[in-house]
Amino acid sequence: MKKERIVVKIGSSSLTRPDGSLSRSQLNHYVKEIASLRALGHEVILISSGAVAAGFGGLKYPSRPVTLPGKQAAAAVGQGLLMQAYTEAFDEYDIETGQILLTRSNFSNKEQYQNAYATLTELLRRGVLPIINENDSIAVDELTFGDNDMLSALVGGLVHADCLLIVTDINGIYDANPKESENAKKYHFITEITEELYKEAGDAGSNVGTGGMRSKLEAAETALNLGLRVFIGVADQEGSFMDIMEGKGDGTYIGFSGQFILTNKKQWLLLHSLPAGEVYIDDGAKKALLHKGKSLLPVGVIKVTGYFERGAVVEVKDEKGNLLGKGQVNMSFEELEAIKGKSTQEASEQIDMKRPEVIHRDDWVDITKERFKYEHYDGTR
Repeated sequence: MKKERIVVKIGSSSLTRPDGSLSRSQLNHYVKEIASLRALGHEVILISSGAVAAGFGGLKYPSRPVTLPGKQAAAAVGQGLLMQAYTEAFDEYDIETGQILLTRSNFSNKEQYQNAYATLTELLRRGVLPIINENDSIAVDELTFGDNDMLSALVGGLVHADCLLIVTDINGIYDANPKESENAKKYHFITEITEELYKEAGDAGSNVGTGGMRSKLEAAETALNLGLRVFIGVADQEGSFMDIMEGKGDGTYIGFSGQFILTNKKQWLLLHSLPAGEVYIDDGAKKALLHKGKSLLPVGVIKVTGYFERGAVVEVKDEKGNLLGKGQVNMSFEELEAIKGKSTQEASEQIDMKRPEVIHRDDWVDITKERFKYEHYDGTR
């Protein structure tokens, strides 16, 4: 078996007892499964939910809290308990662990995004198993990654992983809710995520987790587009992870990665950067950007909106207002407003241009070309 870089996402429902508290026996099971992958030379990054479920008992809540302050307080208590449990369990296999807590802002901030990549790369190089969770205790938009499903896909893309295993309490994707319909049929293999699948997906399937099958499909679609193949299903038996890697897992396999891979720089631009303005361009510039692989020059700019400094990210639109892509600008709003429509020579005479391009092709991502849907950028459809 080829040695691979594997992202394993384990949901709350797979780590808790019926009363919602953390199950050490279930956690130990998954630790053993991950250790078996590591023993074969695979690199593993673990994305683990369970902090809220692990912590609400310590706050004397009778059940999982439903308010945002209650969830965040439970996460503050539970994250330490969850990490302690993992550390003790992995110690049995002489596996060192490292904790990373992330929020959406860590992905939208380019420097923090690059730092996350550097940290994860160094941990893997040193043989440490990274354990990642959303920083629920300070997240302002509640659990914005969808029970860590989208987080696992984005991390997989960030570290250029080979595959993503989403472990849940339902053994795959069905054409109907298997808990409600005995005639529901399971998809054993799916080549792509379609709108029909989204229509068939239900909401959250557990009272201890926040992400339902829909969020898993969204994560799978993002993972596929970032070059990973995906498995969604259960892994509650001894040897389950090995079975999954050998194509015998109890769940649904989704797609094969092919050769479509975005660099980290373009992943950040496409998925995480926050536009500070809009740049409208003429047809000549549109053809140069979309079909000739050229950079955007001042002569092609017809309108500028927003307010931004050099290095900011902007959306680029055509004359009709259709979104074409996103890019980092080499000049401020005032500078671009002053030289729009002018030749490079005229522009350089008017302002101090360190680079002649408004947006260099290396700092540009074509949204019309990539397989992502723009409405996915904020984690919603």
